[in-house]
Amino acid sequence: MNLFKNINIKEFTIFFWIILISIFGVFITSIYNKNKNEEIKQIKSSLENIYLNKTIRQITENLEPRFTTLTYVSKSGDTYQSIINKLDIDKNERKILQNTILNEKSLKILKINQKFQFKFDHLLETKIREFKIETDNKNEIIFTKKNNSNNFISKKVKKNFTKNLVYKETVITNSLYTSAIDLGIKPNIIIEFARLYGFQVDFQRDVWKNDSFQIIYEEFVNDKNKVVDTGEIIFANLNLQDTDLQLYKYEYEKDKIDYFDENGKSIKKTLMKTPINGARLSSSYGKRKHPILGYTKMHTGTDFAAPKGTPIMASGDGKVIKAGWCGGGGNCVKIKHNSTYQTVYAHMSKFGRGIKKGVRVKQGQVIGYVGSTGMSTGPHLHYEVIENGRKINSQKLKLPSGKILKGESRKNFEVSKIKIDVLKSNLITKMN
Repeated sequence: MNLFKNINIKEFTIFFWIILISIFGVFITSIYNKNKNEEIKQIKSSLENIYLNKTIRQITENLEPRFTTLTYVSKSGDTYQSIINKLDIDKNERKILQNTILNEKSLKILKINQKFQFKFDHLLETKIREFKIETDNKNEIIFTKKNNSNNFISKKVKKNFTKNLVYKETVITNSLYTSAIDLGIKPNIIIEFARLYGFQVDFQRDVWKNDSFQIIYEEFVNDKNKVVDTGEIIFANLNLQDTDLQLYKYEYEKDKIDYFDENGKSIKKTLMKTPINGARLSSSYGKRKHPILGYTKMHTGTDFAAPKGTPIMASGDGKVIKAGWCGGGGNCVKIKHNSTYQTVYAHMSKFGRGIKKGVRVKQGQVIGYVGSTGMSTGPHLHYEVIENGRKINSQKLKLPSGKILKGESRKNFEVSKIKIDVLKSNLITKMN
């Protein structure tokens, strides 16, 4: 009784309502939970119904996705226009895409095996939302549509890859090419290796069984540990009859790179000794009985027998002064190197990419491929060297040597050479 005496009517009323609301809240929550559980049971029961299940699946399967992607890899004979014409878009959008691509300077030339990827947005009137084109194995250009516009903005992107330095060595048991392929060395590295040594080595006559080679070169690996490309040769050694021919990559001036022997002498000479790798000397310079005409006449060049399609390299820097049909010489290329020397390459099956009269070529650049066009009994390269207008024996030509490092440049080269030798030792240790 004392408790109620101390509580006035107002306080009692507030206390009463709090108790009442709490009880009501518990009651409402209980009803809501019960209804919710019933609803969940009904939904679950409906979804387990085989007919409703089938209907939902049919609806889902017939839904068209908003975004789709189309990938295309360019083939021989393709043009940007022919690739764009394969897309399911209208004429106006095709024109926009073609102009966008042609305005990108780095895409002036369409290469074989170039990868295209187009992203479609099926809710847009102009469907292509984004597309990208690989410029090479390591780079691509992404074109993205501007907001509320039909124009695209481009962005050059380097793919995610890691540069590794690879060391390989082996004894040559068959041919240099076969031995290198067996080691897993990429063909472009083998061709570059042959180009470097082509200034001083005849691969047909100078390389013997059980000679050996060592090489360090760059390899680019993507995030899936797949080799996507190769870079430059850092070091090479060709051991011929126990004689080492070592080459070191060295930047002797800013952005000027060459390969030097251990004495700081460039291996570059005016002309390569042989402009083809892995070929057999089948006919020397001099008088011989012509295999087709049947009588003895002067053979003014050197013949190298090789399988059809074997790459033929320019034996020196120069300008193409003829690329076409040469009568009995079939498809041929003639290069003027300087005021003294010209070279001729005959019986080609086809010319290298972009090789035509007037273009300049670099030493070691592929200018054509071995064939048997013209007066020929089988696939081979007929190679001529012309000195001051007179055809001479290319195999006896005394070629001037290249650059010799001196002074401070020689000192810097010695430091660079030591670093490469240490690198080689470390890579060999990792292998063992």
